[in-house]
Amino acid sequence: MERNPVYPRRRSLRINDYDYHQAGGYFVTVCTYRRENFFGQIRDGRMRLNQYGEIAYKCFQAIPQHFDNAAVDEFVVMPNHVHGVIVLSDVGARHAVPVTRSKRFGHSAAGSLATIVRSFKSIVSKRINDLRKTPGGPVWQRNYYEHVIRDEDSLRRIRKYIVNNPARWNFDRENPDATNAEPEDVWRG
Repeated sequence: MERNPVYPRRRSLRINDYDYHQAGGYFVTVCTYRRENFFGQIRDGRMRLNQYGEIAYKCFQAIPQHFDNAAVDEFVVMPNHVHGVIVLSDVGARHAVPVTRSKRFGHSAAGSLATIVRSFKSIVSKRINDLRKTPGGPVWQRNYYEHVIRDEDSLRRIRKYIVNNPARWNFDRENPDATNAEPEDVWRG
């Protein structure tokens, strides 16, 4: 099939041949559509959630209630994005649909990181759009950013970054009004 030049090919942000269904920790960042400040604002270095931010917070916190192989570690809802650590275990693997390898874009297995993030984004969008009376309105950017957490030291740095994120909002790369944005992946240390 020939590619349409009007629609550029989207580059996958995932690691080639990595199984995002396997047990492990993942640092996830999900940004709002056009990086709009949907979820509240930062005051005195603390995040003040509005009603949409409360929805995002409660839905992220509830991930383990919907996926028996997922646990939520540290997370924060910021004005225009969510940072969080999702830990996958083998607990629910026997109940999940068997993983089938596919090169199709967007294909994901039950209980995979992609399925969990997609479900989170979907329910938050539905609830916010119900409140706004804007069915199908955009809430999130396409895709999400993830980082495979490889060791305890990395997990410690990521947790610290998440906890300190509201206090560092003026330097956050996701803040469209940042006075002096930090380099990407500052949490790597």
